[in-house]
Amino acid sequence: MTTPSTRAQLRAALLAERELFANGPDAAAAQAALARHALAVVARLEPQCLGLYWPVRSEFNAPLVFTGDAGLSDCTLALPFSRRTPRAMHYRAWDRKPPALVDECAIPACEGAEVVPDVVLAPCVGYTDEGYRLGYGGGYFDRWLALHPDVTVIGVAWSVARIDSAAFEVQAHDLPMMAIVTEQGVV
Repeated sequence: MTTPSTRAQLRAALLAERELFANGPDAAAAQAALARHALAVVARLEPQCLGLYWPVRSEFNAPLVFTGDAGLSDCTLALPFSRRTPRAMHYRAWDRKPPALVDECAIPACEGAEVVPDVVLAPCVGYTDEGYRLGYGGGYFDRWLALHPDVTVIGVAWSVARIDSAAFEVQAHDLPMMAIVTEQGVV
């Protein structure tokens, strides 16, 4: 893919590529492979509270994987809740039932108590091999991560979201994640 010149252009190109990939013939096998890799990483980390995300826009379906028989029955699960004014995000304990509401960014959310997960799975629009994440551009996750530097963050993406490091200018708010999990393995 030709490298777009701005983050907005890069984001748009990556989202289009992800949509094609997620609706392609290899999508089911990719979902199963990414699930295996994500389960293995999370099992090694043994979280007390695992922050997930509700999948939108062709993202990997993490709640489907981690609400099944994943050996996490003693682990609290949490979903993010975002506010537009002031721009902020926090996690809420999730009862593993389909979300009953949407947050101010129109993303499915839950009504549980506010929690701070010790491990978070973060959806990536794009990622570099060095662990930097390109998100949707709102900065919600970046601000939350800056406030919680001790949380272990694992990026989750389809392999088509890989960005060549030379094409991604790291900005001051970009913080590297511990690892990125794709259907091809762990970066």
